[in-house]
Amino acid sequence: MTDRYGAAHRLWLRSFHQAAPGAPRLLCLPHAGGSASFYFPVSKALSPAVDVLAAQYPGRQDRLAETPARSVQELAEGVFRALGEGDGTPLALFGHSMGALVGFELARLLEAAGRPPAVVFLSGRRGPSLHRTETVHEGGDARLIEEVGRLDGTDTALFEDKELLEMILPALRADYRAVETYRRAPGPRLHCPFVVLTGDADPRVTPEEARAWDQETDGPFELHVYPGGHFYLTPQQQAVVARIEATLRRLGPGGGAVS
Repeated sequence: MTDRYGAAHRLWLRSFHQAAPGAPRLLCLPHAGGSASFYFPVSKALSPAVDVLAAQYPGRQDRLAETPARSVQELAEGVFRALGEGDGTPLALFGHSMGALVGFELARLLEAAGRPPAVVFLSGRRGPSLHRTETVHEGGDARLIEEVGRLDGTDTALFEDKELLEMILPALRADYRAVETYRRAPGPRLHCPFVVLTGDADPRVTPEEARAWDQETDGPFELHVYPGGHFYLTPQQQAVVARIEATLRRLGPGGGAVS
C-alpha cells in the first residue's frame, strides 16, 4: 500500500494490533456517532491472523476540531484516498449501520479503480434500494439523544455531561444527516461477494430489508441473522468474529470469492 503510512492514511485509518506478514486486511467502518475505537475488540480478536484497520471519521476524538462530513459519499471518498493505490493484499470491508453505506460506496470506488474488495460485510442496515423518510437529524437534541438510546449503542449516561455532550452532538447530528439524506446514485451492480449480517430484533431493519442488499451485487451473497437488536454485534461478538474468520479463510491469494 503505497500511502499506508502517509498523512492521509494516518488521519483516516487506525491500526491497534500488529498483524502477521501476508495477513489479509480488514477495514472496519463505524456507525453514526461511532469512532475507530469501537472496533478495538474486533482487532484484538482477529490479530495477528488479520490486519485490522478502522476508519476514523472527522469530527470526533482526535479529529474533533475538524468539520464532520456532510454525506456518506464524502466519508467513502476520504477513506478511499487514505487507502492509496494498494499493495495487492486482499482487502475486506466491514461496515455497521452507517458504516455499511460507507462500505458500499467505498466498494464502488474500489471496483471502479480496478481494485475490488475481496468481500464486503454489511451489518445492521437495509439495502440502499429501500428508501425510508427519516428526519431525526432535523429535530432537537432531545430527539437525537432519544434515538441513540433506543438503538442501545451508546451509554446515554454520557449525555448527562454537558461538556461532553457539546463535543459529541455535532458529529452525531452530521452522521444522522449523512445517513438520512443518502440516496444510491445510479451505477452498475458490484461483482464482489456480500456477507450481510443483522439482528433479529433490530428496530431499524428487518431480515428481509437486509436481504435487499442482494440487488447490489452479481457476486456471491450470504445473509446471517443473529439474536439481538441494532447493536447485536456487541453481545454476539464471538459469533461475528468467527463468521469473519471463516470467510477470510476462504479467500484466495488474489482476492478469492465466498464459497
